[in-house]
Amino acid sequence: MTRISHTAPAEQSVKSRYSAAANEREAALCCPVNYPTQLLEAIPDEILEKDYGCGDPSPFLRPGDTVLDLGSGGGKLCYIASQIVGSEGRVIGVDCNSDMLQLARKHQAQFVRHVGYDNVSFRCGLIQDLQLDVELLAERRSGCRHGGVEGILQQRLLEQELRKQEPLVAAESVDCVVSNCVLNLVRPEDRPQMFSEIFRVLERDGRAAISDIVADEDVPGHLKADPRLWSGCVSGAWREDELLAEFERAGFHGISLVRRQDEPWHVVEGIEFRSVTVVAYKGKQGPCLERNQAVIYRGPFRKVEDDDGHVYYRGQRIAVCDKTYRLLQRAPYADAFIPVEPVEDIALADAQPFDCRRNARRHPRETKGHDYSITTEPAGGCCATDGPCC
Repeated sequence: MTRISHTAPAEQSVKSRYSAAANEREAALCCPVNYPTQLLEAIPDEILEKDYGCGDPSPFLRPGDTVLDLGSGGGKLCYIASQIVGSEGRVIGVDCNSDMLQLARKHQAQFVRHVGYDNVSFRCGLIQDLQLDVELLAERRSGCRHGGVEGILQQRLLEQELRKQEPLVAAESVDCVVSNCVLNLVRPEDRPQMFSEIFRVLERDGRAAISDIVADEDVPGHLKADPRLWSGCVSGAWREDELLAEFERAGFHGISLVRRQDEPWHVVEGIEFRSVTVVAYKGKQGPCLERNQAVIYRGPFRKVEDDDGHVYYRGQRIAVCDKTYRLLQRAPYADAFIPVEPVEDIALADAQPFDCRRNARRHPRETKGHDYSITTEPAGGCCATDGPCC
């Protein structure tokens, strides 16, 4: 029996509604967001008027970043990002709606004249398939002579070739992936692939900053089947804890709910829908090696547990592998841990495998060495202060 996708009408609704919204502003698609005024001055009014988002992931960008905006629409977030990353950075906007892409590209020359550099490109593709350049596929497909089954098979081969030889976004080429109220428009069955693609394109130490709509309860089937609610960024919303779980399943670490709207943006049948921003990091993959390092959790909790089951007790030296040791010195963990280096460095080439399952405390002699017997004078004098000794 043929199964009919309930999301097909919703997908068509998304395409039609956002094509219309590229030409005429639709207030119902807007969730109020305050952006830095100075970053809006360079952006043409038509783009500002036809922007549809629910948050602002731009504060998590850095100068010099290569940024990928998923579902870039009219280009507002790309043009904001362009000014933050500066002339040394680069911004890529990906969208599959031709009308929105046309709007974004329409004012690009004007924006470039205003800021004095050109670091933004807009590409056509599905955000759940960042390997396939749809415009390039259409261009190459136009020269194909075959129709019917032969034509379908030929296109399939062409898609495979483009993904391999000329991907829309190359693997490990992006410092930060951002998105503003778009991921919820993707079909549930395509979402695991979408998160896998976000992970693929990020550099090893890259990060994702995603603003989207979440629900405080599971959204029932009859609301998901409503094309108007789906295209309005309502019924496709994740349950709020499930959005975070998507990042975890894809392999991210340091997943943080950095912003959550206090009052719901929309309430339907008692279900609250609100804007959140999530930041997550790539880079915990790799071997675990023993280099006699430890970390001390500062508090305030008696203990905390990370995504891999390591437990850190407040004030205690906890043995960690070299990979975890270095991760905990970077965002978002750095302020929570004190690194403890060994007195004698163990070269990576000489390091033995570390069993991350043991979750052991590190005796000070493991980092100092069992033969450590030095006696020194107090560092910096009696109290290491400029005042009188106590």
